[in-house]
Amino acid sequence: MIDAIIVVTFILAGAGTGFHGIDLLPIQVISQVSSPGLRWITLGFGAFFGMLLGILAQTTYRRLEVRVREMPAETLLSRCVGLVVGLLLANLMLAPLFLLPFPDDFSFFKPLTAILVSIMFAYTGMTLSDTHGRALLRFINPNNIESSLLAEGTLKPANTKILDTSCVIDGRIETLLHTGFLEGQLLIPQFVIQELQTIADSSNDQKRIRGRRGLDILNNMRNEYNDRIVIHSADYEDIHTVDAKLVRLAQEIGGCLITNDYNLNKVANFQQVEVLNINDLAQALRPTYLPGDSLNLKVLKEGKEQTQGVGYLEDGTMVVVEEGRSYVGKQLYVIVTSALQTSAGRMIFARPEVTAAV
Repeated sequence: MIDAIIVVTFILAGAGTGFHGIDLLPIQVISQVSSPGLRWITLGFGAFFGMLLGILAQTTYRRLEVRVREMPAETLLSRCVGLVVGLLLANLMLAPLFLLPFPDDFSFFKPLTAILVSIMFAYTGMTLSDTHGRALLRFINPNNIESSLLAEGTLKPANTKILDTSCVIDGRIETLLHTGFLEGQLLIPQFVIQELQTIADSSNDQKRIRGRRGLDILNNMRNEYNDRIVIHSADYEDIHTVDAKLVRLAQEIGGCLITNDYNLNKVANFQQVEVLNINDLAQALRPTYLPGDSLNLKVLKEGKEQTQGVGYLEDGTMVVVEEGRSYVGKQLYVIVTSALQTSAGRMIFARPEVTAAV
């Protein structure tokens, strides 16, 4: 609704300016064209340029709204105070200037100076508030521990997390929410939902299943964590790929991108966007087995060597059991002898604990 009000207001203002602006034209131009016809022409041109300015103002307003909405409350408050203080100081300094006499030829000097000084002091006040404005939190609520920690810089507010399409389809993000380790708001851009819908409507069966799975996961998260899930309407018509749109959105709102896409991770890091990669998290959470540790393992198949058997842990790690060929198809306890990290993943070597064989 506000978009239409902005555009219509500028159109009416432009049309009114064009309709009455004919009085500023030279009398020779007015005499060549009939006054009613010329007024309608200038009205049309004014309405057209008003529409262009209205669209520009509406786009600027939306971008400003996004920035303000995602801005932490303490930052917004401190910047507002800095802006007001800067403007007050500018007016106090400009008061003696307006009392000085100026020749008529320099009558423009006063308003021009007032505008420039006000802009300079307002910007300076907002900039200084970003550096020293945290002390306002203590002044407003000195008994709040969180406010004190934020003011000291010890505690930092959680960044908004932006979900990638592949991350939603993967499904592990929902499990992370259940565990409570993921804090802050989760932002899902509208273009990510559109991509999921496109995948769900695909003629390919596998893609269609993946798309529907992603939409189901979004619905489940929205139902359980409605206060933390935010649907963002931002879109960038000049950008054609979803990955580039995600990076742009993260840059604009200062958010953190959650993904399991290796290429998107590299591109986002190159453009200095914070990334949380679910695959990296899963890799970091894998248990570390040292020589001498005991594992309960089922030997599934024979190994490359004559006496070897092969089993797998729950996370997919391959375990090579020496002298384990005779235990294929059986569950037994094995003792870790060594571990090897390769480009393809981690590999564990073990030997059977014969007395504990099942």
